[in-house]
Amino acid sequence: MSLLHQVCVLLIAAVLAVPLFRRLKLGAVLGYLAAGLFIGPWGLRLIADVESILHFSEFGVVLLLFLIGLELNPSRLWVMRRAVFGLGGAQVVATTLAIGALGVLVGAPTLASLVAGFGLALSSTAFVLPILAERNQLATPHGHAAFAILLFQDLAVIPLLVILPMLSDTAATTHTSGLVTAAKIVAALVGLVIAGRFLLRPVFKLIAASGNQEIMTALALLVVVGTASIMHVVGLSMSLGAFLAGVLLAESEYRHELQADIEPFKGLLLGLFFMAVGMSTNLGIIRDEPLRVMGVVLGFMLAKTAVIYGVSRLFGESRDSSRNVATSLSQGGEFAFVLFGIAAAAKVLSPHAADFLVVSVTVSMILTPLSFLLNERLLTRWFTKDEPREFDAIAEHENPVVIAGFGRVGQIVGRILRLRKIGFTALDATPTHVDFLRKFGNQIYYGDATRLDLLRAAQLDKAKILVLAIDDMVASVKVVELVQHHFPSVKIYARARNRQHAYQLLAMGVQNIIRETFEASLTLSRQVLEGLGVSDRTAKDTVDKFAERDEEMVRAMYVYRHDEKKLIESVKQYTQELESLFNNDASSDGSPPELVTTQFQPPSASSKSSQPN
Repeated sequence: MSLLHQVCVLLIAAVLAVPLFRRLKLGAVLGYLAAGLFIGPWGLRLIADVESILHFSEFGVVLLLFLIGLELNPSRLWVMRRAVFGLGGAQVVATTLAIGALGVLVGAPTLASLVAGFGLALSSTAFVLPILAERNQLATPHGHAAFAILLFQDLAVIPLLVILPMLSDTAATTHTSGLVTAAKIVAALVGLVIAGRFLLRPVFKLIAASGNQEIMTALALLVVVGTASIMHVVGLSMSLGAFLAGVLLAESEYRHELQADIEPFKGLLLGLFFMAVGMSTNLGIIRDEPLRVMGVVLGFMLAKTAVIYGVSRLFGESRDSSRNVATSLSQGGEFAFVLFGIAAAAKVLSPHAADFLVVSVTVSMILTPLSFLLNERLLTRWFTKDEPREFDAIAEHENPVVIAGFGRVGQIVGRILRLRKIGFTALDATPTHVDFLRKFGNQIYYGDATRLDLLRAAQLDKAKILVLAIDDMVASVKVVELVQHHFPSVKIYARARNRQHAYQLLAMGVQNIIRETFEASLTLSRQVLEGLGVSDRTAKDTVDKFAERDEEMVRAMYVYRHDEKKLIESVKQYTQELESLFNNDASSDGSPPELVTTQFQPPSASSKSSQPN
């Protein structure tokens, strides 16, 4: 089969498999792996040349490492140094030793066991991060910890890529040849650093000045291929060269432009890498030794989970966070494929052992979505049901303000009150959020504001104002009901999540309502007008008028919140009147319009419901 036909087969398989696996919520990576297995030597045999597959695989890894290096500027690493080098380093070392010890116990050579342990200690960056992103968990404590560990794993691969080729018989035949090899390596690394600091920036500046985007992209690829070739010449991995190229460009002012140029190719190139892995996976091993494969997979995944959980706890992560990190990173990673291939070439691992480990890593990646589901649907219940956390005992302070919900809105209110030396009592119903905020010195209590006993414990009866900043709209409405019934003298200042939430609060008689995105949207709109050349006064008058009329409209139309037909009719009428208002106010000489104070009257609206704010 010609190269063109092979490329067509690869693309067709990817186009068919990846959308299917995404629809099944199994992830794109598994789709690429399945596509490779389907068309490879153990599937339909549409592509049987394993050597050509290796070329695809190497190029995919080269590009992957370049992109990783491009993200790793020294300043970012310094900010995350404790999590990356502390937690991440401890995880890699502990997991390597644990799995390596298991290998020695079953009779494997010590060096081979340690190399296998290190490879299995790595997790899949390309696999885990998209899954966490799909679940909106990247910003959580366990999301941060998982990212830090993955970042260190990516860095830890580099030294082993350097060391493994040196362990082969041809790389160290004599002491002299070893010294020569080391000298070549040092010279190449120093030369790359010097070239990166003093040559790359002027060259990129010259190319950027020409305005030719295609040449800019070509230059970036030249840097990648050139550094990879240099590393290959001195006996190191081309992947190392690509990583160094990315690091050299990480602090360049052209980094974002390079990322934008290469980003469209990143997914496809990573896909080709995973397809190559699928095609090169020896399914005959699973057929011949199914029990052994599953035993190894489950063994190293359980050992890895236990080690990561223990290390996370030692570094101060909560039980829930540690459990989530451990289950997220229990699989093997894509760099294990590279390491085991290099180890087999260096004769540290036998070809059969390398193939067996590659198959085991592939199976573990396939099981990753199941491990996420197992954690979410079973482990979370088991770990939390027997250990319910008691609400905090609230100190007896007669503060004039009680804040229910100490998230984005509640925190800002609290900070401003603190600046004015005004005391407040803050309640939040999320224990992990409470623990996190306390690290920054916040006085906050774990408590559910929908419970009357907690409101009494917070001495709401002695307060003047309740700031209602709860995310949950149902809970927010319940708090209003409790306060109006048991603490009628307390004024409620409420945050509304959206217009429908505002309608609910208005119907309950709450007058002091702020829609959470409304004020920010007004400020942004004013800045946009000013950016377009509209005068400051005109922009302010326009936004103020719109805000006044919109607030008036919300208060007038909440009576139609259950009648969609009348609500739509009222909105259309309001929009027409507002546009007419601005058109009539526009001066012929371009002067700013005067403010008009006429009220919007919806169809059949009562005078009470149409009162302005």
